[in-house]
Amino acid sequence: MVETGGCSAKISPKQLDEILKYLPLYTDPDILVNINTHDDAGVYRVNNDLALVFTTDFFPPVCSDPYEFGQIAAANSLSDVYAMGGTPVIALNIMMFPSAKLPVEAYVDILKGGSDTAFQAGARIIGGHTIDDFPPKYGLAVVGYVHPDNIITNAGARPGDSLILTKPLGTGVILAGQKLGIASDDDINEAKTQMKLLNLTGAEVMKKYNIRGATDITGFGLAGHALKMARASNVTFKINMKSVPLIGNTYSMVEGGCIPSASFRNLDYSEKDTFFASDLDYSLKMIAFDAQTSGGLLISAPSGLTDMIISELQDNGLQNSKVIGRVKEPEKKLLYLNN
Repeated sequence: MVETGGCSAKISPKQLDEILKYLPLYTDPDILVNINTHDDAGVYRVNNDLALVFTTDFFPPVCSDPYEFGQIAAANSLSDVYAMGGTPVIALNIMMFPSAKLPVEAYVDILKGGSDTAFQAGARIIGGHTIDDFPPKYGLAVVGYVHPDNIITNAGARPGDSLILTKPLGTGVILAGQKLGIASDDDINEAKTQMKLLNLTGAEVMKKYNIRGATDITGFGLAGHALKMARASNVTFKINMKSVPLIGNTYSMVEGGCIPSASFRNLDYSEKDTFFASDLDYSLKMIAFDAQTSGGLLISAPSGLTDMIISELQDNGLQNSKVIGRVKEPEKKLLYLNN
């Protein structure tokens, strides 16, 4: 029912930058994070011990099973709260459903998938809003709690930090391959498993080690979100693409020409601020721009803590967690992609 599903359906980051120029910014000492740095969520201080993390996300289906679609969309919506170091508390459903084209059972299963995933996260869905629209779209508006002194932002990366990625890349490629009939069942199932996986473990580890810089990797791809984080932090990121974990046959599929259109939109946005090593493998280059749905966290961690963080992530279910790069003092480009 869809041409592009999941976070691949986002408008291009270049268009988004232009649109956000016209969004008014309000002066309020209790607004701790707004759109200035294009962070994952907004943060508002209630008092000295409590701030609210507020975010919303929704998209068209990434799979044919309504229940799984609900799970994935909810996990993706909750991810922004985790990326900010918050704890999801309550949420509202956002649903666009073509009532004349799909049975009501599909509607119920989508909501059930979202509810079960929110419950797993310790959050409660307490309402929502539905309009009749084609194709279907679903997501959540989520409110979380965070201490004002413990907010994690995309402006928190510091020179000398290591860059850790907690989930493998490839969901965009594999979902495109599924529509073309060239993705294996194993790869499709693994992609769905990764998309349904909450970033809860990553958030808990970040809080334990007092991490201050992170973002989640979604529709703008690894390179796009890394670039936004480097810009917000006034640093340069250097990423070794051969160190980036991949789902199944992602590399061979890209090598065979399975490159989603969203990858080229993301490349168009990022390339002027990115240095590409002369020997950078083209397939790895395009994987860096693959739009992820419910992707992992990109964590900027002090190098002395890296081994402990990686060990804890892997011991708690995030076996693909790896160091993929370093944070440097500002250089000519914001992002360097190497083999």
